[in-house]
Amino acid sequence: MRIAAIDTFIVTVPRDTPYLGPLAEGEHVNARGYIVRKGNGTIYPTVDRSIVVRVTAEDGSVGWGETYGICAPKATCEIVNDLLAPVLVGAKVGDIGASWDLLYGLMRVRGAWGGFHVDAIAAIDIALWDLKGKAAGKPVRELIGETVHRAIPGYLSGLPAATLEDRVALAQQWQARGIDAFKFAAVVSHEGIVAEMAALREALGDKAEILIDLHWKFSPAEAADLIAKLAPYRPGFVEAPVKPEDIAGLAHLAATSPVPVAAGEEWYTEYEATNRLAAGPLAYIQPEMGHTGITQFVRIARLAAAKRVAVAPHATVGTGIFLAASLQASATIPGLWKHEWQHSVFERNLALLDTDMGHGEGGYVLPTGPGLGVEPNARFWGHAERVA
Repeated sequence: MRIAAIDTFIVTVPRDTPYLGPLAEGEHVNARGYIVRKGNGTIYPTVDRSIVVRVTAEDGSVGWGETYGICAPKATCEIVNDLLAPVLVGAKVGDIGASWDLLYGLMRVRGAWGGFHVDAIAAIDIALWDLKGKAAGKPVRELIGETVHRAIPGYLSGLPAATLEDRVALAQQWQARGIDAFKFAAVVSHEGIVAEMAALREALGDKAEILIDLHWKFSPAEAADLIAKLAPYRPGFVEAPVKPEDIAGLAHLAATSPVPVAAGEEWYTEYEATNRLAAGPLAYIQPEMGHTGITQFVRIARLAAAKRVAVAPHATVGTGIFLAASLQASATIPGLWKHEWQHSVFERNLALLDTDMGHGEGGYVLPTGPGLGVEPNARFWGHAERVA
């Protein structure tokens, strides 16, 4: 097969409650529809939004990919359309890892080691794997390696309610439905992170796994002090405790913390993961398919295996296309722990796809069709805008 065309689409799905939960006191929606969360100074949209890439082969077959699009989505689309697509159109769909390396190399000497540039590569990479899987009549996981997980265990991520009382009640509702692992976001722990951990532990009992996303809020000293206060309540892990630039601080904290430390959702490549893990081990590494694409996701997982670090894949806002890719790759990872389940995103946006992918009490149900096992449907196209 040769590539005939690559097209980009921005997919926007309105939501009643912003991602992570209702606005806090002092937060507001700006003229472009963004919120700056006071908890960590990070900007978020008030809608679910991602970028979908369609790769069409000369025989008319199609592969679908997806990447981050929550902020400034046209920037990533322009990178695909102006830089990457012209390099690939006319090329064979062959060694996808080599294609990733080619596209990454175009801008590496200009400092584009992550961000919008590598997000754009991730979307194309996923689409190429989808196209190749469909051509072979096999799920992508069978192209990667042996399937070692027929279902993917998950943990519930996010308790999007306004008050601590409401968040605890929401967790209890999910527990009554058979969920036993939960992660809450420190960004919206307005009554206090330790108070939220204590309340959840009391309400959910000793057997529940309770995880905490610290959203890069703290210095190493602040994080260490906080973890000492959290430790009596036995968190399963603390995620992203320090600023992403602080490689030494993260390594020191991971080595000394009485609570396991997880990180890596913002790491784009094996190169970055190698440099960070060289500074010291983590308990869990969290590759995000929307950043890595399948090629780098698999390379990072193999690095984690060599370093004896458990893999706990991250999941973010998307239509479900890169989530399907993440499940396909996760099914081949012997060192997989659990996969994040963004229930407030996944359950709703799943309606945009034709797929048998799903989530039940036992975790994620793998899609069974060829390629990724997902296809955009009519509802999808009602939310998609092509960007030329």
